Amino acid sequence: MVAPLATAPAPLEGGARRKRPKGVGLSLFWRTFIMLALLLFGSTVAWVQTFRALEYEPRAIIAAQQVASLVNLTRAALVYSDAIARVSLIKTLAVQEGVRSAPREPGDRFTPFGDGALEHRITEELSRRLGSGTVVASEVNGESGLWVGFNIDGDAYWLLMDRTRVDPLGSSAWLIWLATAGVLSLTGAAFFARLINQPLKKLSFAASRLRDGDFDASQLDESVVTSEIREVNIGFNRMAAQLAKIEQDRAVMLAGISHDLRTPLARLRLETEMSVSDPEAREHMVADIAQLDAIIDKFLEYARPGQAELRPVALAEVVEACIFPFKDAEDVRIVVDVPKDLRVMADEVELARVISNLVENARRYGKTPATGIAQIDIGARATGADAHIKVRDHGLGVAEEALANLTKPFFRGDAARTAASGAGLGLSIVAKTVERMGGSMSLRNRASGGLAAHIRLHAAP
Repeated sequence: MVAPLATAPAPLEGGARRKRPKGVGLSLFWRTFIMLALLLFGSTVAWVQTFRALEYEPRAIIAAQQVASLVNLTRAALVYSDAIARVSLIKTLAVQEGVRSAPREPGDRFTPFGDGALEHRITEELSRRLGSGTVVASEVNGESGLWVGFNIDGDAYWLLMDRTRVDPLGSSAWLIWLATAGVLSLTGAAFFARLINQPLKKLSFAASRLRDGDFDASQLDESVVTSEIREVNIGFNRMAAQLAKIEQDRAVMLAGISHDLRTPLARLRLETEMSVSDPEAREHMVADIAQLDAIIDKFLEYARPGQAELRPVALAEVVEACIFPFKDAEDVRIVVDVPKDLRVMADEVELARVISNLVENARRYGKTPATGIAQIDIGARATGADAHIKVRDHGLGVAEEALANLTKPFFRGDAARTAASGAGLGLSIVAKTVERMGGSMSLRNRASGGLAAHIRLHAAP
């Protein structure tokens, strides 16, 4: 009998979606791009360090030596020239060479020439060549430049020149070129990463379509330029064609076998009913023939290809229709908790077949050992865009190692759940039918006993 809605089944567990592994997932494109970018960055750093070791510092020292020579020449010219020629020389140096000399006053405020190792090295080189009293500054009285302080017969002078004289790179133009090269390198890395990723992305899409049974949409381009990718595409297309042929042959074979067996079974049943005089023997023989006929129906259901046509379906009405045949059964008790307004996107006939199969499976194999009665709970709830359905019995459950195999064709669990004979296709048909409707199904043992089938379908808008 069907129990009233006095007690609700246990709360539904989460849907059967596969949980993503924890952690940040990166696509192959970003993995390749980041690896190429890191490689380019490391190469650039190594190049800069090599340049600093082999070119940068030696050029700076050479530039410092040239400045020291310029200071020595200026000092000699100022020492050995008369007053009139000295003024003319100072003007010539300022106009043509960009070198300006000025007396050094005790109150001059100056900033030492940098704090880096290279600046100290330049200062040391100038002091070594010009004498211990040499002062090198980057700013004097608020005016920036390369200032070199030196003495002429006890008089102190400043010599001002452009700081780029000791800059081995001359200007900041090299930074612009370096940035341009970096941008071009990253653009090239993105291009090559996409070039590598695109064929694999297409292969992944084709494999997903092949997994869903769409053999026509899983074809790959066999005329690509890269020979390795072309060979992979050709091999994949041949495999897809072979699988399509196998699937077609399987469906035709199952349908043909089922059709061919139907006629002799019907004739055998008629002859049995007419020729066997023993009512009990006749009844058993008719039951066996009916079971064979039901197994043939299972084969036909399992061989059914394609996707179901989905439309909004009132779940409560379908459940009510599926449990109606069990309302007078003595060995089953069903408790239903399905909202009247819950509608799902499904094929009504397919959905009814799913619910009926699960209820029949629970009635056969989910009887409570103490009472011999199958207690079945059917519940549903909407969660966001999905609807979760649970059909649970209160029997002995299934061994944990067998759970993953229950939806495989022709697999039958332990003896506790296989007391009745069958083809082992019931749960396989349920799983395949749910997938055809765009959903998923999982089977779990309950801690309090029994097996629960969890179904996820799309809720109707």
